[in-house]
Amino acid sequence: MNKSGDLILRGGHLIDPAQNIDRVSDIRFSNGRVAAIGDSLSAGAHTVVKDVRGQIVTPGLIDLHTHVYWGGTSIGVDAVELARRSATATFVDAGTAGAGNFPGFRKHVIEPALPVRILPLINLSFAGIFAFSRTVMVGECEDIRLLDINECVRVARENADLIVGVKVRVGRSASGNAGLSPLDMALEVAEAVGLPLMAHLDHPPPSRADVMSRLRPGDILTHCFRPFPNAPSGPNGGVRPEVMAARERGVIFDVCHGFCFF
Repeated sequence: MNKSGDLILRGGHLIDPAQNIDRVSDIRFSNGRVAAIGDSLSAGAHTVVKDVRGQIVTPGLIDLHTHVYWGGTSIGVDAVELARRSATATFVDAGTAGAGNFPGFRKHVIEPALPVRILPLINLSFAGIFAFSRTVMVGECEDIRLLDINECVRVARENADLIVGVKVRVGRSASGNAGLSPLDMALEVAEAVGLPLMAHLDHPPPSRADVMSRLRPGDILTHCFRPFPNAPSGPNGGVRPEVMAARERGVIFDVCHGFCFF
């Protein structure tokens, strides 16, 4: 047993952007917290020392686009299992659950996952992303009956300690013939609760230009490097004017590496 609670990781490559650390060094943990960083840290009689030369030592990573309502919807991975093998400590869930199933997401996935942290966006659709698979594909915004501004606002406010944004998926696959209506409804929710909106855009309609024109500073376009016809670049290789304009007014562009899980 490690009576002192001390652990030294010896000779790892420390990377911590928050402290501008990027070097090979030792790091000491005492009772689960960083106690010292330096070269050739001394070890006491009860200190556990591990040689981690050639390995990276970093604070827990943050994945900015994931789907982790495992077992509750048709899309998602087990965050706790993934955290153990990926060094990811915080998962931002990109709107897997909506007002209808968010309480289950909170009780059965988010709360039991601690100390792994899950920060969710709430989906405009009452059912969240419920039919996403290789054999079943139904856009959650295709049926306008699944979209209710008041319900989404209510659940977002009831879980204001947890929810960090609003999610909507639009395009031919996700919203069918609904066009821009789901995006406009999601913006109303985001404004009502004072949170950013994350917009997913698949095949048009609507067009990238239409979506870009509606996004506010701090809102997010995810899958921002989708290929033609919604590519951010034009035929000549330059960036489209509506994309540059959105960037200049503070819209955030999310590459969405979270989908590497699937």
